[in-house]
Amino acid sequence: MSKLSEDTMKEYEDRLPPALIQEIAASLPAGIAKDKLIKICDRVVETYQKARVNAGECVGLVSAESIGEPGTQMTLNTFHLAGVAEMNVTTGLPRIIEIFDARKEIKTPMMEIYLKSPHNQLEQVKKFATKIKETLLGDLVSEYALDIFNQCLAITFNSALLADYGLSTADLIKLMKTKLKGFVVENTAGSITLIQKGKPEEIKALYNLKEKIRLVKVRGLKGIKQVLPVKRDEEYIILTSGSNLKDVLDLAEVDGTRTFCNDVHETLAVLGVEAARSLIIREVFRVIEEQGLNIDIRHIMLVADIMCVSGLMKGITRYGVVSEKASVLARASFETPIKHIINAALEGEIDYLTSVVENVMINQPVPLGTGLPGLVTKMR
Repeated sequence: MSKLSEDTMKEYEDRLPPALIQEIAASLPAGIAKDKLIKICDRVVETYQKARVNAGECVGLVSAESIGEPGTQMTLNTFHLAGVAEMNVTTGLPRIIEIFDARKEIKTPMMEIYLKSPHNQLEQVKKFATKIKETLLGDLVSEYALDIFNQCLAITFNSALLADYGLSTADLIKLMKTKLKGFVVENTAGSITLIQKGKPEEIKALYNLKEKIRLVKVRGLKGIKQVLPVKRDEEYIILTSGSNLKDVLDLAEVDGTRTFCNDVHETLAVLGVEAARSLIIREVFRVIEEQGLNIDIRHIMLVADIMCVSGLMKGITRYGVVSEKASVLARASFETPIKHIINAALEGEIDYLTSVVENVMINQPVPLGTGLPGLVTKMR
């Protein structure tokens, strides 16, 4: 951009946001005439002023209507991802409710893991996926044999699976010795035998041992139950069922700038409130687009801002955002009215009727639109 153009653009700094000025500068042709540039900037200022919300406009109500009305047309089902039963992902209305309620436990946690080059090609992605998938000892066992007379448990492993994971029987024996106390671990042909050291009558310990062995972690990251390499554009990414954002971001091969999980609380704990706000906007917008609906993203942004404004994650529930409203009547209008009114009476709360709901309830003009400025005064 020429010096003349830069000076012209500077004149608009107090009338346009910096992002818009940068966008105009990036798309200007070289050597544009000053009068044409002024014309473009004036047109942008005019459009920008029209797009802004007027003072006293009821943005909350407009957003609630804009999300709620198409929301009634959403489907209630979940869809399968790539035909794998474990990779179900909640969509439609249940997913939106899950996000706006800020639920701690979500039905189908998942992650999209992007890898840095050259790890994002098929062979490396397959190796990496095997490395991060949580593999339990029970997944590798083909047969358990309990010998009550000799008080021992023989475990036969699936040799093909061991080869896939690059594990040997010796590796598993080493792992078992660290995890199991009170048992002698022996390697017999093609299987491992666990012999009890204790008293002969303690047969219950052998039964418990079988369950305990199944849950011993061999490798991978806790919580990542399934992995699925998928091609996106020119690279491969990994979709996971289950999430562990903190440990995945610690891995050197992972591109931390693009990797994300769909659990808002986990994102908040690992990356902070700004990331959680972005995730709310992104996830809700994604569901809406999948359903073929059209909602302006600014309505979703407003809801996300309300949820994250305190620096914590508050759901749109009577325990979250609603509980923080200053007005007693506004809190009572949402759910459990009698409880709110009794508590307010006991504490001697005063409602100053500054918002919309409480004024509607007692049949007064609402402080919005033409009801915002008090221009007409009664003469005494």
